[in-house]
Amino acid sequence: MATETYYINEKYIEVAPDVKLHVSDIGKGRPVVLLHGWPESDAIFKYQYQVLAENGYRAIGITLRGFGKSDKPAGDYDFDVFSKDIQTVLDTLDLENIVLVGFSMGGLVAAHYIAHYTPACIKKLALISGSAPSLTRRDDYPYGFTVEEINSLITATEMYRTDILNVYGNLFRLDEDFMPLSIGKWINSINNEAGQEACIKSMIATRDMDLRPLLYKITLPTAIFHAMDDNVFTFGIAEQAHQGIKDSTLIPFEKGGHWILIKEQDKLNAGLLKFIAQF
Repeated sequence: MATETYYINEKYIEVAPDVKLHVSDIGKGRPVVLLHGWPESDAIFKYQYQVLAENGYRAIGITLRGFGKSDKPAGDYDFDVFSKDIQTVLDTLDLENIVLVGFSMGGLVAAHYIAHYTPACIKKLALISGSAPSLTRRDDYPYGFTVEEINSLITATEMYRTDILNVYGNLFRLDEDFMPLSIGKWINSINNEAGQEACIKSMIATRDMDLRPLLYKITLPTAIFHAMDDNVFTFGIAEQAHQGIKDSTLIPFEKGGHWILIKEQDKLNAGLLKFIAQF
């Protein structure tokens, strides 16, 4: 039997006057909606799209406003704006029975969206190397980055475009010792499409976000995929998410750092498919 070939359908969906989001759509079946991290785009799910389509799912990657090929208007770039945009996309596509997947900052966006809006169309949640419930260290939360470290990243973004790519590369281990040079360049090419205002304002929103008091509102079956050697969003963040989300399962990876969706793609994709099929 010949293997069916799947092609990504790229489309633009209007979420506000003169604001359109880039959406990648591939496959047929139960929708799996993918939210990217900072400062990426839906292109980062290159190694998930085909696998999901081949296994009978419709993979839909949404690029948040200000990033990738989506429009980059002046204005707010916070989690309420992102959540409303996501809901508009889902309504426009008339989607139901959705598995929502968030990678990195996209995990915080997804968790915020569900905790604040309790969308009926979302039935399951998966967090991959996510920053929920918080990326910022606090007196009672010794995980993630200090405020000063995040502010340094924001300052680099404000001052020099090349600096932010250098800082990002060092922070997210895009060096040849950890990541093939071609992959690192590919990730940076995606990041290079992001708008500066979106990068700055969304990182400020991330710095200030603490979802711990609201995690109890996430009552969906939730899978948390996280590497124990993630030096960006440390494993303690995933443990906090697991403790706060009642119906959650924590799936640890021994290696892969922040990039399990690339470096451990076979194991991650298998785990994601298993989770989707369980309910």
